[in-house]
Amino acid sequence: MPLVRLDLPQSLADQARPIADAVHTALVSAIGIPADDRFQVIALHAPEHLIIDAQYLGIPRSGRALIVQIYLRKGRSVELKKALYAAIAANLTALGLRAEDVLVSLSENDLPDWSFGLGLAQYC
Repeated sequence: MPLVRLDLPQSLADQARPIADAVHTALVSAIGIPADDRFQVIALHAPEHLIIDAQYLGIPRSGRALIVQIYLRKGRSVELKKALYAAIAANLTALGLRAEDVLVSLSENDLPDWSFGLGLAQYC
C-alpha cells in the first residue's frame, strides 16, 4: 500500500520510468511489498523548483539529486527501513545515478488513513 512520490530534476526526464521501477523493486525486495501494489507519482522540476542542499550532512550532491517520498503503513523496524534505503540507493546507482544524490523520506500512517476508491476505507 505504499504511495511513492518521486521529485526529479528535469534532466532525469528520460530516466523517470526506470527510476520509478528501481524504487518499486526496492520496496518489493527490501520490505516485502507485493509486486502488484504500485502507486507512484512522478514530478519533474526545473532546477530552480527543486531545492536540495548541495552539502547537507557533508554529503556532496549534484544537480541531479532527487527526492523519494514514501507514504506507508507504520510498524516496520529500523533495520527494514535501513535495508530499504540501501536497496533504493543500490538500484538507482545501477542506473548511473549517484547514491549521494538520493534523498529518501518515509511518512508512516495507519490502516484508516487509506482509501483506494469508492469513498471507502478498504482496510477498516
